[in-house]
Amino acid sequence: MLTALVLLPAAGLFLRVLQENSHQRDNTKLEQQGVEYLTALSTLVSALAESQASALQGVPAEPASVTAAVARVQGVDERLGDDLETKTRWADLKDKISKLPKIPADTAAEKVFEAHVEVADLTLEMYDLVAENSTLAQDDDNDIWFLQEAVTVRMPEAVTAVSRMSDLASMAAGAKKAQRQLLTVRFGYEALAVQDSVGEVTDSLQEAVDSTNSDTLSGNLVSNLDSFRRGIEAANRGANLGSGAPNASTLVTAQSTLQTALSALSGVVLKEISGLLDDRMDTLNYKRFEAYALFGIAVALIVVATFWTRVRAREVRSGLTSQSGEGSRDVSVQAAGSYDSTYGDIPNYGGGRERTGALR
Repeated sequence: MLTALVLLPAAGLFLRVLQENSHQRDNTKLEQQGVEYLTALSTLVSALAESQASALQGVPAEPASVTAAVARVQGVDERLGDDLETKTRWADLKDKISKLPKIPADTAAEKVFEAHVEVADLTLEMYDLVAENSTLAQDDDNDIWFLQEAVTVRMPEAVTAVSRMSDLASMAAGAKKAQRQLLTVRFGYEALAVQDSVGEVTDSLQEAVDSTNSDTLSGNLVSNLDSFRRGIEAANRGANLGSGAPNASTLVTAQSTLQTALSALSGVVLKEISGLLDDRMDTLNYKRFEAYALFGIAVALIVVATFWTRVRAREVRSGLTSQSGEGSRDVSVQAAGSYDSTYGDIPNYGGGRERTGALR
């Protein structure tokens, strides 16, 4: 009974620790799946920017980069879509991507552009969906949270804004006056979004570096972040905001440079997140093993203590029984001796010869 009273609290504590550990391991595994999905999406958002530019130039065929990126996301979605709840959203996005090359050649540039804008917006929503469903967006560690914010929100938005800014500049250059004014206003909006993106990406990454325990994060980000900033500066020069018409050729070059820089930076950030999650999983696995080991030791000690207590109790009972038997024999012997020493040799009153002699 005492053993059960000791073992039950220990078992309850072990189960609580194990339950919390299992919950954290499940969340970490889900976040790792989210990183894998985001890695595939990062190639898609850049490929769609290329598709938009080529479509506006009158190229009807889907770029090879889009075909490869779609296949990559499809493969990841088949494996992880159920866990991340992305299958429905991805099926819709994939269907709209497949329709982009089927837009008639004589369609106005504005309609071609809007079709690509819709697809790009859906892709950005996919980023948000994966971040939420993988729990990356709710991570408690500051470094992982700021890194995921940069790679799921800031960078995709920057790629999309630069792509739209470049293509709007090209469209405005060949548009009629009334249409040009509308395109210019929209161009200015996207240009401001690009300017904001460099500060937002930089701030998020700096926050991550300031709060991380990683030895590699800061060094790996520096060169790629510098390339990103140079791409933004080139885009701003091509935009000519407030000083004249945008330079379409400069923007096209800046777009290519910036997409390359963002692709590299995105890869570094995702790799860092993956490394931090791997370290967390290793720690959780060690704690899980530690909990099992400590519980096993506790059970073993309780069993040994119980066995030892029973053995000792048995020995004590055996000793008491032995002492009880010896005490009884001593009393009987002592009584006999007491009788003899007190009264001495008692005459044999029952003896015939002695009594006859006395009578005489």
